[in-house]
Amino acid sequence: MTIQLPDSGGALSAYEPRQEPLAVTSGTPFTSRTVFSAAHVVADPFADTSPDSAAAVDWDATLAFRRHLWSHGLGVAEAMDTAQRGMGLDWAGAAELIRRSAAEAKAVGGRIACGVGTDQLTGPASLADVQAAYEEQLALVEASGAQAILMASRALAAVAKGPEDYLEVYGHLLRQASEPVVLHWLGPMFDPALEGYWGSSDLDAATGTFLDVIAAHPDKVDGIKVSLLEAQREIDIRRRLPQGVRCYTGDDFNYPELIAGDEQGFSHALLGIFDPLGPLAAEAVRVLDTGNTAGFRELLDPTVELSRHLFQKPTRFYKTGVVFLAWLAGHQTHFTMVGGLQSARSLPHFARAYQLADGLGLFPDPKLAEERMKNLLALYGVTQ
Repeated sequence: MTIQLPDSGGALSAYEPRQEPLAVTSGTPFTSRTVFSAAHVVADPFADTSPDSAAAVDWDATLAFRRHLWSHGLGVAEAMDTAQRGMGLDWAGAAELIRRSAAEAKAVGGRIACGVGTDQLTGPASLADVQAAYEEQLALVEASGAQAILMASRALAAVAKGPEDYLEVYGHLLRQASEPVVLHWLGPMFDPALEGYWGSSDLDAATGTFLDVIAAHPDKVDGIKVSLLEAQREIDIRRRLPQGVRCYTGDDFNYPELIAGDEQGFSHALLGIFDPLGPLAAEAVRVLDTGNTAGFRELLDPTVELSRHLFQKPTRFYKTGVVFLAWLAGHQTHFTMVGGLQSARSLPHFARAYQLADGLGLFPDPKLAEERMKNLLALYGVTQ
């Protein structure tokens, strides 16, 4: 049985879907790496909303997906970029998501870390406003019992006059944090408003400021997440971190080699691509736990083509592919997104994502995935 899939030029070609999913099993906690999946939110498809309305979330399906990730031993990085933070999910929605997910994590014994930002600021803000907004969100995350991830702030990028403003704001927050946090450096390919973060568009200078923040408060930094899609820069930063501060890769292009590491160290993981790759990624890390780096790479290297496809420019729309694959995999009953973001990628993009994911065995029920792909194709006028 084949399915007709369009390419980027609109030409159709036959594809024969895989019949069996990849065999993976739930297992014990990881021993060699700390691994988080940044998780997407499931929209309520029956809510009467528009793209500029407050997000309507299907909480049952959203929390069920987090239980799926926890069941495979993955930690959940909540209310991050993958959850459409700042691209459909506002602070009120994110706060509710944090409260609900943290309570669910406590109930099932899952690990959770949550994004702390400044997205309640909707207009021009002062440095004091930015600091207060960060403080409000940090207090909520800590009260929920989750670990805090200090995310990059659009408002801070807009108001900061130079590196000293970043040192002041982050220094204050780190002194205030009750437990060690993760610092997240999100590059402008994920959010153009973050151009020049850490006070410079020169990445070497920005890296210096970033490391200065950490060096001033190493006891308050559990780790860093670097999302610049430059493997060598991450390695260079990793080698310059103070003793005991972890590097969580956020590089959705080069994660296998960064997690595997080299003779001088390795990265842990906090990745959006581990949302669709969850069970396979967990299987690979358990192989790595045995010391079998080659086996780990054998499992994870073939996934990079899919990840690079989902995260292709404009990179910030990778969430659309992530949710699309969650629908095909049966984790949700529909392909709609908060903010109407399901329209952010093309039909040929979806077709290629389906083909690559199917080839990896990511769909627990390949027949269901095929049927849903055919339904989408029919909606776009492609008959089989």
